[in-house]
Amino acid sequence: MLDSKIPAGKLQNKWDNYKDRCKLVSPANKKKHTILIVGTGLAGASAAATLAELGYNVKSFCIQDSPRRAHSIAAQGGINGAKNYPNDGDTVWRLFYDTIKGGDYRSREANVYRLAQISNQIIDQCVAQGVPFAREYGGLLANRSFGGAQVSRTFYAKGQTGQQLLLGAYSAMSRQISTGKIEMFPRREMLDLVSIEGKARGIIVRNLLTGEIERYTGDAVLLCTGGYSNVFYLSTNARNSNVTAAWRCYKRGALFANPCYTQIHPTCIPVSGEYQSKLTLMSEGLRNDGRVWVPKQPGDKRHPNEIPEAERDYYLETRYPSFGNLVPRDVASRNAKQVTDEGRGVGETGLAVYLDFRDSIQKLGRETISDRYDNLFQMYQRITGENPYQLPMRIYPAVHYIMGGLWVDYNLMSTIPGLHVLGEANFSDHGANRLGASALMQGLSDGYFVIPYTLGNYIATTDLPPVATTHDAFAEAEAAVKEKTNKLLNIKGNKTVTEFHRHLGHILWDYVGMSRNKAGLTKAIALIAELKQEFWQNVTIPGNPDTFNKNLEFAGRVADFLELGELMARDALEREESCGAHFREECQTPEGEAQRNDEDYSYVAAWQYQDQDRTPLMHQEQLEFANVELTQRSYK
Repeated sequence: MLDSKIPAGKLQNKWDNYKDRCKLVSPANKKKHTILIVGTGLAGASAAATLAELGYNVKSFCIQDSPRRAHSIAAQGGINGAKNYPNDGDTVWRLFYDTIKGGDYRSREANVYRLAQISNQIIDQCVAQGVPFAREYGGLLANRSFGGAQVSRTFYAKGQTGQQLLLGAYSAMSRQISTGKIEMFPRREMLDLVSIEGKARGIIVRNLLTGEIERYTGDAVLLCTGGYSNVFYLSTNARNSNVTAAWRCYKRGALFANPCYTQIHPTCIPVSGEYQSKLTLMSEGLRNDGRVWVPKQPGDKRHPNEIPEAERDYYLETRYPSFGNLVPRDVASRNAKQVTDEGRGVGETGLAVYLDFRDSIQKLGRETISDRYDNLFQMYQRITGENPYQLPMRIYPAVHYIMGGLWVDYNLMSTIPGLHVLGEANFSDHGANRLGASALMQGLSDGYFVIPYTLGNYIATTDLPPVATTHDAFAEAEAAVKEKTNKLLNIKGNKTVTEFHRHLGHILWDYVGMSRNKAGLTKAIALIAELKQEFWQNVTIPGNPDTFNKNLEFAGRVADFLELGELMARDALEREESCGAHFREECQTPEGEAQRNDEDYSYVAAWQYQDQDRTPLMHQEQLEFANVELTQRSYK
């Protein structure tokens, strides 16, 4: 079931071997095929633009009113590429190794090396599109450092890199919309996958403005719907980000891989009250010039500018002298939790640490810091009312990115033939922890450079007779969608969708958050089962199905989150080791670092849906490391 289809040959040659030998679709035949692409973030927009440019007919779907509003715009800090412009020793191999190590040796070597190889092509492509990357005085693109690396390989456009990259992909996409090769369907939400003769051949969507259920058919489906961090209720993701499209595919037979791997980002504006619906990310790029610290004495509530240097603990610099403030995200997050647990947290809640730019401003000048980060500083000041040029920022870890997702092979194809999964929606490249500035890299790699080959190979080697939306499989899928919708609307309980979602988020953060243990995970599974039962008996959803209805949208997503949350806890319970962002308290070194168990857990856990009343079945894809040595990860 889990054939990863990794090409033969040396690691450095696998992708070239694949491209040399894969089957192609001729230009005349490409125009005979229709591809359905769900999602218009960097993975979806780049795939749509590229495939349409090649001649395929593309139908593109997004839940926003425009592809420009996809959540990729929120990735502020930068995108990695092994160009070595600073001449500081970077290579494709180093980017590969840093990514494998950063993920704590829980990702496929072949996929990660391909990503590192393609990284340089991505930068060239985006420059050609006019993405306004920062430049050095000599004209070369500028680089900044990010966590988990000792070289500067992150290309950036101030603090809005994701937005600029998405505008580049959107411009390419718009060109194809104008030619008629891309048909755009905004404000649609995918609610089911249609398989015919075992192949993905269509989707069922809801028109979010009219409530109408619509059917669409194609020769392949590309799922580019991002991550599911909003299962925690409070996260750095946009409120519309959800798991529904991927979860409905899981229920149709696509395996779900490593759902417990959740990235906690250390650089977020802290929670300030129960009224919040989301959290705001401050870019990891800020850790280049900001120093993280807390008071040395517990309970020290003095104004930060009144605490002298001798009474400050720059704990990351002390504990990790080789990397300092640029340790990977999981390491920085756990250390922030540790110092706040010791009573040394700052701010009214005590759940924050300082990110201080005082020394960098004195050394480099305010103008230099402003050139690098001013839009981020402005955003922080608008939200908190505090000026980071004068006071240290207050930050704390928050749920940010998901390393788990639908299982895919080297072709980016799921266990359902024809269903390809790109970007954050798949599990493939980041292992147990994603390094900063790698999300944008993966999304564009998958869309611009990988899927044109792998999709062509699938179409050229697969019998795809025409199918119509009148096929019985479409009728069955649409009936299932309507049945679930009516079931939700007929509950007529007393608690709102938001109350259930917030309650689920508390359970997951408390027991499946920055640290986990056997007792807590067992409790979480029981609590979520109780909450799920209550949801289906007591949720209230006003309105009706055949019109604009945000409550109905959110209810369907929370219903899926409840099931996903249970699977996340179950996956974390099964993995009795610590790796990356999956930190089991029972499995740590004497220094408090994550301790892997390579002998028993060097595998991808891929879960198969059984039915509502049966426990999902776990399959294992064994990970093989022929090119890197499995060592205890250290950033000291």
